[in-house]
Amino acid sequence: MTKILQIGITGGIGSGKSTVAKIFQILGIPIYDADSRAKAVMVENSELKSAIIENFGENAYLPNGSLNRRFLAEQVFTNPEKTKIINSLVHPAVAQDYLHWLAKQKNVPYVLREAALMIESGAYRSLDKLIVVSAPEELRLKRIQARDPQRSKQEIQGIMAKQLPETEKLKFADFVIYNDEKHSLIEQVWNLHQKFSTYQV
Repeated sequence: MTKILQIGITGGIGSGKSTVAKIFQILGIPIYDADSRAKAVMVENSELKSAIIENFGENAYLPNGSLNRRFLAEQVFTNPEKTKIINSLVHPAVAQDYLHWLAKQKNVPYVLREAALMIESGAYRSLDKLIVVSAPEELRLKRIQARDPQRSKQEIQGIMAKQLPETEKLKFADFVIYNDEKHSLIEQVWNLHQKFSTYQV
């Protein structure tokens, strides 16, 4: 059985990594969105759910069984210890979910795994190559303010501060896509698509 090439794609909040992933998807490449799957796994995986309730209390879930995101965000946002706990519970469960997903992918030259904290969580180590989507901080800030008007500038800067600085992220990159409104995204994605489609793992 031929091994499928696994490519990671990451970038700071507002860098446009989801937009880049969508272009790959249009080219027929399966995308595993780790951040949205994490939210689903936190509800679907009963073992994980029990562990979250054990560590964060019953308020971690709403009466209808869905995730109480606001409560968890408040718990985690200001407390590095609680951030570590939630990550230590969720990241392994998402890693398992990804492997189940990967096993179902057939007849594709490669797959993309998209995640905001791919480097911070160490998930990039299990992949073959890593793309970092790069954009200037002012532009990222502007994009997030337009996308999430309910977030204050301070809140956005707080999220940015929790993520690895872009200069550090770039050290881990095998490939960089510049989403700075000066380079063509489509052209950059197409060039990488051509490269990955003929790449031997």
